[in-house]
Amino acid sequence: MGDLADRADVEHLVRAFYAEALADDLLAPLFRAARFDLETHLPVMVDFWTTVLLRSGAYRRDPLAPHVALAALTPLTGDHFAAWLALWARTVDALFAGARADAAKTQAVRIGASIRRHLEGGPASEYGAGLPVRTAGSTGGN
Repeated sequence: MGDLADRADVEHLVRAFYAEALADDLLAPLFRAARFDLETHLPVMVDFWTTVLLRSGAYRRDPLAPHVALAALTPLTGDHFAAWLALWARTVDALFAGARADAAKTQAVRIGASIRRHLEGGPASEYGAGLPVRTAGSTGGN
């Protein structure tokens, strides 16, 4: 198992994650509320994660805006954020290992905490505490 090396790897990760998220009992209703279209959204998310992990500069949007719009349609709870992060970490661990895979998990916690803080208010430290970066069997560090 190798590390995330290029856009194709990131696309593989993002596609695998969304395949699971769209079938998840807690997360799937959020996607239905947003009228989520995977094939439209996928290139945007690949741009986002290649920018975060590979410094591609491909993502030039506001990552908070879609989450604000979603929160206007349906509540986003701490359980949603925890489920998203746990699923992301499991998906990363199942497919990749290495520094960028570890960064994908760490950055997801940071990004999730930031989005949650913006949606709910309160200190950022409150929202990142206890969120999973590593999963059982993970070899990655925080």
